[in-house]
Amino acid sequence: MTALTDETVAKVVRLESGAFAEAKAILYRAYKNEPTFKYLFDHSRSGYDQRVRATIRELLNLHFSKGQDVIGLALDNNLIAIALVGSPDIRMNLTSQINWRLRMMLTAGMDCTWRYIDYHKQIHECLPKDQHHELPLMGVDSKFRNLGYGKQLMYAIEKICAENPRSVGIGLDTGNTRYLKFYQRLGYEIIGEVTLGDVTESILFKSCASAKINSK
Repeated sequence: MTALTDETVAKVVRLESGAFAEAKAILYRAYKNEPTFKYLFDHSRSGYDQRVRATIRELLNLHFSKGQDVIGLALDNNLIAIALVGSPDIRMNLTSQINWRLRMMLTAGMDCTWRYIDYHKQIHECLPKDQHHELPLMGVDSKFRNLGYGKQLMYAIEKICAENPRSVGIGLDTGNTRYLKFYQRLGYEIIGEVTLGDVTESILFKSCASAKINSK
């Protein structure tokens, strides 16, 4: 891996809804080939790309509408990475988000919507009941992967966590073994697993005590 230098370290930015199109494009490219999304949105059936695009669009809309943090990395004024950071003060039960659910059903389809909601419930059942941050979506643009920007993004997220006295840590999940190893190297520990067809989704957690060390 190429180490980041002063010239290549990206600027950490908090995004507003004006960056919606760029954020959506990065997340679509990050997730369209992920095993979890392929299962949830049935990649064997026509229209898979449209269902993925619709899901990312609606999750971004929901996140912005709830005033949640959207963190990005910018290099030469271009957005190269993004993460949706769920606040410990807001636990979003997707079943109760009626407008989101209706839009999802109209775009991603009823079966895929309920499959996603069930997946979301199972993930939450594994996470701590205490207040914590969650990372529902994150991604580095394909042209900038394996250059250290994923680590820089995670450290920026951990700094947000460390600054919030109510948060006990950060929860996330992945069905990609390569990303699983990446998170484990950063100190995230597996606290549960969910089976999604042939995919094993690992749920990971890192306490804020550990995150504070990295934020200094």
